[in-house]
Amino acid sequence: MGKTLIPPEKGNVQEIALREALEERYLAYALSTIMHRALPDARDGLKPVHRRILYGMRLLRLDPGSGFKKSAKIVGDVMGNFHPHGDQAIYDALVRLAQDFSSRYPLVDGQGNFGNIDGDNAAAYRYTEARLTEVARLLLDGIDEDAVDFRPNYDGLSEEPVVLPGAFPNLLANGSQGIAVGMATSIPPHNAAELCDAALHLIDRPKTPSKNLLKYVQGPDFPTGGIIVDPPEVIAEAYSTGRGSFRVRARWHKEDEGRGSYSIIVTEIPYLVQKSRLIERIADLLNDKKLPLVADIRDESTEDVRLVIEPRSRAVDPALLMESLFKLTELENRIPLNLNVLLKGKVPKVVGLNEVLREWVDHRRDVLVRRSKHRLAAIEHRLEVLGGFLVAYLNLDKVIKIIRTQDEPKPVLMRTFKLSDVQADAILNMRLRNLRKLEEMEIRSEDKALREERKTLKGLIGSEQQQWKTVASEIKKVRDTFGPKTPLGKRRTSFQDAPQHDEAEIEEAMAVREPITVVVSDKGWIRALRGHQADLSGVAFKADDHLKLAFHAETTSRVLIFATNGRFYTIDTSKLPSGRGHGEPVRLFIEMEQDVEIVTAFRHQGGRKFLVASEQGRGFVVSEDECVANTRKGKQILNVKPKDGARAIAVVEGELAAAIGENRKMVVFALKDVPEMSRGAGVRLQRYKDGGLSDVVTFVGKDGLTWLDAAGRTFTMTLKELSDWRGNRADAGRLAPKGFPKSNSFGRRP
Repeated sequence: MGKTLIPPEKGNVQEIALREALEERYLAYALSTIMHRALPDARDGLKPVHRRILYGMRLLRLDPGSGFKKSAKIVGDVMGNFHPHGDQAIYDALVRLAQDFSSRYPLVDGQGNFGNIDGDNAAAYRYTEARLTEVARLLLDGIDEDAVDFRPNYDGLSEEPVVLPGAFPNLLANGSQGIAVGMATSIPPHNAAELCDAALHLIDRPKTPSKNLLKYVQGPDFPTGGIIVDPPEVIAEAYSTGRGSFRVRARWHKEDEGRGSYSIIVTEIPYLVQKSRLIERIADLLNDKKLPLVADIRDESTEDVRLVIEPRSRAVDPALLMESLFKLTELENRIPLNLNVLLKGKVPKVVGLNEVLREWVDHRRDVLVRRSKHRLAAIEHRLEVLGGFLVAYLNLDKVIKIIRTQDEPKPVLMRTFKLSDVQADAILNMRLRNLRKLEEMEIRSEDKALREERKTLKGLIGSEQQQWKTVASEIKKVRDTFGPKTPLGKRRTSFQDAPQHDEAEIEEAMAVREPITVVVSDKGWIRALRGHQADLSGVAFKADDHLKLAFHAETTSRVLIFATNGRFYTIDTSKLPSGRGHGEPVRLFIEMEQDVEIVTAFRHQGGRKFLVASEQGRGFVVSEDECVANTRKGKQILNVKPKDGARAIAVVEGELAAAIGENRKMVVFALKDVPEMSRGAGVRLQRYKDGGLSDVVTFVGKDGLTWLDAAGRTFTMTLKELSDWRGNRADAGRLAPKGFPKSNSFGRRP
C-alpha cells in the first residue's frame, strides 16, 4: 500500500509555467556544463577538475623533486576540498595528466601503473603515487603572490583559484577534449617551443593573422608522433577559422629480411588510437579476407611501439599495402580541431590561432602586473619595518629603557620616536640576538637594495612597454626549457604529402578478385555462384519461383538494378549471399517498394550509354556512370507517372534504334532524334492506340537489326529488308517481321 500524500499548507504552493521552468533550469544546467566541466579556460588551458587537482597537489607540497604521495590521498583531498564529484572521475583526470601518450607535456609525474597505449586501465588509486612535474610548477608559479583571483570553494570553508598563473602555453601544448551542451571542443596537442615563438612574434606584432603564425606553429605535435598528410592550405584554413581536422598516419618503414623478402615495421600510431584495438581490427579484416596483400600482423612492442606486418608475397608494393591499411584501419585517423574555449573564463567562443595566443600573452601580462604590485606592497611594508629598526638602533638605550619601565611601551615608543603602528610592533617583536652591532649594517644594506627594487617595480608597473618586454623574457625562458634540442621539446609529429595512388588500384588491392555468376529469380531473390557458370539448369529455386536472369561478374564488381519505378540501385557483389541456398531478397540490400518490380540487372562496366524507356513509350539516352547510386534508396533516372512504369533498357550501339509495342508493331528510327539526359521523362519513342512498349534496342545500320528467339538462335534483317519499318521517332510502326519472337523482345540485355 502506498502512503497518502499530505498536501503542503495552504499558501506554500507556487504555480510555475512548465515551459518557463524548463527553460530556466535547462539553461542553468547548460551553463554549468559549459563553464565548470567541459570547456577549458583559454588562459591556463585547464578545466576546473584539472585546475583543482594541480592546486590540491600544491597544497600537499607535491612539487617536482619532492617525495611522491598516494593518489588516493590526492583524490581524497581534491574531492573533499574543491571538487565534490565522483572519486573515479577525479582519478581518471589525474591519470590522463600523467600519461605521456595522452599528454604531450604531462602535468603529473606518476609512479606505478598509469595505463598504457594498448588501452589498459591504470591501477586503482591506492596502488599509485604522484607528484607535480616542472610544467605544472610553471602553471602554478606565482599563485601565492596575488597573481590570480580566488573564489570560495563549494562549501565556503576555503578558497580555490579561478585560473592558474599559467607560465606555460598549456591550452595548445597539451590540447583538450570536451563535450558540453550544444557545443564541444577538440584541441590537439602542439609543440611548446613553436607556440612560444609565435607568442613572441605576437607581442611585437599583435595584429598578425593566424595564417602568418604558421611560420612558427607548423601544426599539431602529438605525443605518439605520426605523420600529418594534409596540404598546407588546409592546415592554414583550420587555424584561421578555429575549425578543421588533420589526417594523421602511422609512421612505418620497410625492413629487409634477405632474399628479396621484407616486413613493414610500424613505429608510431595516430594519437588516441588504442594499439590493441587497432591490431584486433586488422586481424578481423584478415579473417574476412578484406586485406589480400597482408599475410600476418604481430605486436613486438616493448616500451616503444613495434608492429610487424608481413606482406602476402615479396612482389607486393609496400606503399600500396599500407594504402589499403590506411583506408580500412585506424593506422590513419582524422583528428578534429575545434578551438572552442572560454575567453576570460566566461565567454565560450570558437577562435583562431591568433586570438587564442593573444589570450595567453594578455593573461601573462596581467599576472606580471599583479605579482609586481604584490611584491611592491611587500617591499613598502618591509621598508617601513626597516625604518623602525634603524630608529631603534640609533636610540637603543632609550628604547630599552621605555620597554623596561613602561606598562604600555607601544604608544610611548610611537609618540617619542614618531613611529607608525607597524614599526612599533616590529621593534617590540624584535629578538635580543638582533641587537648586535652588525645588524645595523645589514639593515642599511637591505634598505638600499629594496629601494632599488621598488624603483624598478614602479617603472615596470607604469610602463606597458616594459611589461611586454618582461613577459617576452619569461616566454623565452620557457622556450629554452622546452626547446627543440631537449628530449621533451623535440618535435615528434612530422608532415608530408600523401602519396598519390590510383583509386582503382587501391580498390583492387583491397579486395580478392574472383569470378562469380549473379543469379536473380523472378520473385526478386539474388545470390552469387562461384565461377562463371554456363549451365544454370541445376540451379534450384523456391517452389513458386524460377530464373529471371543471370550474368557473369567478379567479387569486386557492382550490380546495377533497373526497377519499374525508374530508379537504378547499386549493390556491391561482395555483399551478395553465396549460391548454396536460394539467396536473399533484393529488398534486404536496397530500399525498394513492395509494388516495384525489377526490369533487369547487370554488371556495372562504366563508360557506356543506355537507352531507357517507359511502358508508355517515352525515353531518352543516359550515361551509365549517371546511373550509379550511392545510397540504398537508389537514384531516380527515368521519371514515370503513377500509371506508367519503366519497361526497357538497351546499350547504345550504333546510330539506329528499334522499338516494339505490345501490339506487335515495330518502328525503326534515328537515335540522334533521342536526347541525352541525366534524368527526366524523355521523349516519345513510339505511339500506341492500345497497350504500351514491350522492348527497345539500338544497332549499327550496316550490321542490320539482330534479335534472339526463345531457343537462343540469332536472326538478322538488313537495312534494305527493314525499309518498311523505317520511320520517324514517335511513329506507330508496322506489324513485326515474320518469325519475330512471340515474347515481343529483342532478347538482348546490357
